[in-house]
Amino acid sequence: MLAAVVTGLAVFAPAADAQVGTGPWVSDSPGYSEQERGCGDISGLTFKLTCSTGSGDQRAERRYTTYTGGTHQFEGSFKITSMGGSRISLKQTFRDGSSAGPFFLLAVEKGGRLYAVHGGETIATGATVGTSVRVNTINQVGSTHKVYINGSQKDSVSSPSGSYYDKFGSYRTASGKGPITVEWSGIRFWHK
Repeated sequence: MLAAVVTGLAVFAPAADAQVGTGPWVSDSPGYSEQERGCGDISGLTFKLTCSTGSGDQRAERRYTTYTGGTHQFEGSFKITSMGGSRISLKQTFRDGSSAGPFFLLAVEKGGRLYAVHGGETIATGATVGTSVRVNTINQVGSTHKVYINGSQKDSVSSPSGSYYDKFGSYRTASGKGPITVEWSGIRFWHK
C-alpha cells in the first residue's frame, strides 16, 4: 500500500521544478552550437583548454539560443578535474543584437575563487579541483540578473531590456591562461 501512495505522489510532482527562484517555471530545451577555438577542445560535456597561452582566443564552449524578454533560468554543475592555469571563465550571460557583448562572466582563479570578470568581485570560494559546484543564473530581462552557487544567491545586478544568451564551458579571460579541464553535468533551462 505504501508503494502505491509513493507512486501516486510522483505522478503529481511538477516536472519543471527549478532548483532556485520562485515559479512557476516552464522547462526549456534551447538549441546550442559548440565553439572550439585556439587550444579549446570539447568532448561531450568535458571542456578543455590544453595550452598555457596567455593570449589569443582560447575557448571550448556551448552557446545557447538567444532569448528576448521574460525570465530565464540556467542550471548546471561543474567539476574542475585539472587546472594548471587561472582566470578561466566558466559560465557567461551575453547580450545579443545591437548591444551584443559580454554581460556577466563567472570565472575561476587557481585556488578556487569564483569571481565576476567585470568588476572582479568575489562570488564564492571553494571551486577547487575535484569539487562539484552548482551554478544557477536567473535573468529577468529588464529587471535583474541573479547568480546562485550551490543554491545560495551570491550576486544580483541590473539587467537591461534586450536579447541575451547563455554559454558555459571554459574560456580564457583577458588576464587568464590554461590549461584547465572542466566537466559539466545536470544542464537544465527554464523560463516563466
